[in-house]
Amino acid sequence: MSRFLPLVLLAAQPVLVHACSPVEHDPITAHDLAEFVPVFGKLPPDTPIAAAPGPNVHRVFHSLELVSLARNYSLDLAGTEDLCFEWPMDVPDRARVLEAMQAALPEPEIHIELLETSRYAAPRGRTEFHWDDLGAPALPSAPTPVVWRGNVVYGNNQHFAIWARVRITARLSHVVAAETIREGMPIAPGQLRVESSDAFPVTGDTASRIDQVTGRIALRTIPAGSAIHLNQVAQPPEVKRGDMVSVEVLSGSTRLAFTAKSESDGRKGDVIPVRNLHSNKIFQARVAGKDSALVDMRGLENSDASHRN
Repeated sequence: MSRFLPLVLLAAQPVLVHACSPVEHDPITAHDLAEFVPVFGKLPPDTPIAAAPGPNVHRVFHSLELVSLARNYSLDLAGTEDLCFEWPMDVPDRARVLEAMQAALPEPEIHIELLETSRYAAPRGRTEFHWDDLGAPALPSAPTPVVWRGNVVYGNNQHFAIWARVRITARLSHVVAAETIREGMPIAPGQLRVESSDAFPVTGDTASRIDQVTGRIALRTIPAGSAIHLNQVAQPPEVKRGDMVSVEVLSGSTRLAFTAKSESDGRKGDVIPVRNLHSNKIFQARVAGKDSALVDMRGLENSDASHRN
């Protein structure tokens, strides 16, 4: 029988791979190599040698490569075993994940129920979650589990994606119509009540305090028992159609004041038509406050003067 194994059997022999050593910084330095090949200890410890491996990647320095590296630094190395480095990986710790989520909450009263975390290994580093990366349930009033995406920050501010499935709730207050509120009518405190419930803390326009609604005008009829949204109400106009309005006219150094009749509703800053009670002519005035308006001719006069020049 031949003393030599067939080539096919030689090719099938397992290759001896040494366990990889952990490295948690980038780049790999002379200090890292000196732990196993002492000759590299002659170099400054922070001498960069090579980029650190990424997650789930091995960085192998073969013997010939190490000899060549030593020669480049004028070090005497005849030979050595291969070296292997890897970034340490761990499955994200639930307690650390929950702690990072709690740090990201906009309000401490929000409750987190951690249902599941990503099961794949991630690099060792700082776990972080941001509130903006949290999914939202279709119905905030019936909070279903949602995915919250986060990262493990490692190395030179590198990010490795992780995720968790959570149920987020908070005790929220919302203003409800205690009776049907008619469109166009000002809202009185007795028409409102405040209710509380556990819901997803979504940012929305639901009124949470009675003072956000009291005195405003309903833009449409709000049925009894309905939560009131801020886009359903508006501040009442400072001037209503048919009101008597104190009008002030400014022209140069002249100031003229008289009473006119409003021809439309208007809020502060709006330009509305008003009728002069003596001449019966209609002109435009800007609402300045409750039942008051202003006509400022000075800007027009300056413009005309500049055109004439």
